Amino acid sequence: MQKLGPHKKRPEPKPRPTSAVVYDLVAHLHRQREFSLNTFGPGYSTSRILDHVRHELTEIEAAPKDLEEWIDLMMLAADGAWRAGYSPEQIAAMLDIKLTKNEQRDWPDWREADPNKAIEHIK
Repeated sequence: MQKLGPHKKRPEPKPRPTSAVVYDLVAHLHRQREFSLNTFGPGYSTSRILDHVRHELTEIEAAPKDLEEWIDLMMLAADGAWRAGYSPEQIAAMLDIKLTKNEQRDWPDWREADPNKAIEHIK
């Protein structure tokens, strides 16, 4: 975890009764949507979300091993998806659909790829 100094301590995560193996993603997305709507309002635009994404990317670049920063990025992606009109059920289903699609694609050998560039599937 990234050190924030004495004036900015991150609270330690509290253990939750569910394990990651049986965690209900759809229930989480419903909970996150309710929080986001109550906290940021219904008019939180795509521009605002993308601005926040850029901020999080900067934080990830500064602390690439900080899991919490990666999770912030995931939560912003989910927030953007529901604000674009998709339900938690549709978002969860698309995660599975997209992984299945990527598994069926042809990919170049990662050992021969530029380590600083994205690896794109073979078209």
